[in-house]
Formats: sequence, C-alpha cells, structure tokens
Amino acid sequence: MDGENTTIHAGGSHARSPDSRYHPSRDWLKAFAAGISPYLTAGERIVGENVFARHSVADDALPSYFLGFAWIVGDEVQSWVLTQARFEELGIQPVPSLYRGPYRAGLFEDLTQALDVTKQEGFVARIAGSFAEADMPRRVGKYVRKGHVQLETHWTKAELIPNRLAEA
Repeated sequence: MDGENTTIHAGGSHARSPDSRYHPSRDWLKAFAAGISPYLTAGERIVGENVFARHSVADDALPSYFLGFAWIVGDEVQSWVLTQARFEELGIQPVPSLYRGPYRAGLFEDLTQALDVTKQEGFVARIAGSFAEADMPRRVGKYVRKGHVQLETHWTKAELIPNRLAEA
C-alpha cells in the first residue's frame, strides 16, 4: 500500500517515528487511533499504513484509510493468524493478502509479474508465525517496483489529495 508507516499504541499514534511533525493527512488517523488506543495495553502496538493521502498511487476504493499489517506485543511480532484476529476485535482492516502459503523458488518473481502497476507499488512478505521484533530484517522483506515514485515533489510538500474509500 502506498502510504505512511504508522503505529497505534495505548498512548495514541505516530507516523514513522514518535517525533513525527504535524501533517494534515494524519488528522483522520489520529481520530481513528483515539478509538482504538484505549483498548491496547501498554506493551501492545498496531502497525500499518496510513493511506489517507495520495502519494504516488491513487486509491479510489479503499476499505479504510488505515490498513494494518502487524500486531506487536512487547518485543514479539504476533503470528498473522493472531494478528488478523486482533484486528477483527479492534475493527482494523488488514492489508490485502496477495499470497498465503509455503515459499517456493520463483514465488516473488511471479508476484512481481502479477502486480497492477496502476494500483500497486509493490508488496511486503513476512513469515506467518510469530517472531522477535529484532528479527524483522530477517523475517520481513519489501519489494517496491522500479519507477514507482514519479513525482518531483514529495507528497508531504505537495497539495493534499485524499484517496477515496470504497462505496458502502
């Protein structure tokens, strides 16, 4: 998802890092997080993409402006099954799954060939089981297609253009 990595925790939320500066694209997320934060324990974090603002890829049928991809408790990234269950409890839409199953040679090449380059910047792959957060560099990988960013001005410096939600 072409958005901004965001963390929701018991004390609120932040983009990328706790010292993120204000940007109007984060207003919706702050309100959304305010409804979830009271249900999180001190050591619990939800990580996902804030896709309110258009970056390089326009979305016109999003299920939500926040799409979760990780549930971290303490220093452990929870399994995908437990993460999806927790998201359901909290009313969080997960990122779409492109593939679920065992790794095989050629899998990532097949996934890159199947990308709709008008709507997808790439994909993230992770193991389905739980793992230590410190192991993320070995357990999670990201592929972003060549030529994805075609803007001369960074999205935070440009006019704010909201993505659109799917019609209910």
